[in-house]
Amino acid sequence: MARILSGKEVVQAMAPGLKERVQGCVEAGAQPTLAILRVGENPSDLSYERTACKRAEALGVGIRSIVLPANVTNDQLLDAIAQVNADESIHGCLMFRPLPAGLDEAAACAALDARKDIDGISPASLARVFTGAGYGFPPATAQACMHVLDHYGVQLHGARVVVVGRSLVIGKPVAMMLLARNATVTMCHSRTEDLAARCREADVVICATGRAKAFGAECFAPGQTIIDVGINFDEARNLCGDVDFDAAEPIVGAITPVPGGIGTVTTSTTMEHVIHSCESALGIA
Repeated sequence: MARILSGKEVVQAMAPGLKERVQGCVEAGAQPTLAILRVGENPSDLSYERTACKRAEALGVGIRSIVLPANVTNDQLLDAIAQVNADESIHGCLMFRPLPAGLDEAAACAALDARKDIDGISPASLARVFTGAGYGFPPATAQACMHVLDHYGVQLHGARVVVVGRSLVIGKPVAMMLLARNATVTMCHSRTEDLAARCREADVVICATGRAKAFGAECFAPGQTIIDVGINFDEARNLCGDVDFDAAEPIVGAITPVPGGIGTVTTSTTMEHVIHSCESALGIA
């Protein structure tokens, strides 16, 4: 029976330190504040916004909601981002994506000041992840994977890690972060030949493909640590990950659940980045 890598446990471990850092910011003259920039009324965006607001309130992080209509123009969106960049009382901005059709998402991401890009969407932030130079934060979900691995003491130095997925949201940045920790990383994707065999060879497998229960028993081996980043719905409309949990759990050594795994930690990681941005602005980081 596998060890369940609960995100709730990680969040509870992070909370006291984050609250203490918020208090330090307040004493130094500023409350860490997150701007949530939402375009339209996408149900998944609304759901995450509620979760983020609840976590922010628990930690003492301020929230500023900026809601634009779905038919907003590119110029209006860029103007809203410019206002966020110029507002010194805002320390981080979470812009929900994908944006509605017709908007230039690349231009919007590039327009966000890297000092306030707490989810790693701007070119400057991603450059920091890939080069280690400059200023910026990694995508919160990629950082959440690292938090979970660290909290549960998963050995990364010299470990064989397979990352399945090559997006700039998770796959590529988490691979760079793992390399920085001296893991030996193999990046796989939908075109990888004999993907199941590549997964079975690893010590750690990170699945981030967005395909419900795509990874079954044939992909895993005893003793492995499995990080499931997927948020999907199965045929019965039940929330599930990329991994077939029921098939994998009896085989592997440790596994994150869905729900209750990486997604839970991602929200706290977002707040952690906002707090760090505020500390940097105050000169106390």
